[in-house]
Amino acid sequence: MSDRRTFLAGASGVAALHFFGATEAAAATDEEKRNLEIVAGFCAAWSTRDSKQILSFFANDGVYRMSETTPPVTGHSGIMEKLGSWLESSDKGIEFKILDSWARGPMVFNHRIDSFRSTTRPLTWEGVGVFYVKDGKIKEWSDYTIKVQRPS
Repeated sequence: MSDRRTFLAGASGVAALHFFGATEAAAATDEEKRNLEIVAGFCAAWSTRDSKQILSFFANDGVYRMSETTPPVTGHSGIMEKLGSWLESSDKGIEFKILDSWARGPMVFNHRIDSFRSTTRPLTWEGVGVFYVKDGKIKEWSDYTIKVQRPS
């Protein structure tokens, strides 16, 4: 019986290590490194509040979903329809702080805190972004909310 328990404990421990990221130490491929750089550049571009610079990372027919509860929008005009007001109202600055980021092939995942500093509608958003990168551009971007803070 003790041999069986030892085996099961060892097997479940190996499975847990795999599940909880012990394999994360594996080196990213060149494609994954490029995709991570594209998404990091996109996140950094928000600090410029320059819509042309931000959209330059996006495919012309790119799709954006602001949160798990909102419908997606398509193309640069749809993206700006969703995000343009945040660029305008964040008169004190915007920062996308990447806490963690990883890639698997064309998919990039990041855990971020986005700060929209504003005199009229400040907001701090924490969540996970999922990006599909194709041909050097963000083809799809969906955000999933962990926490939203609106100073009162």
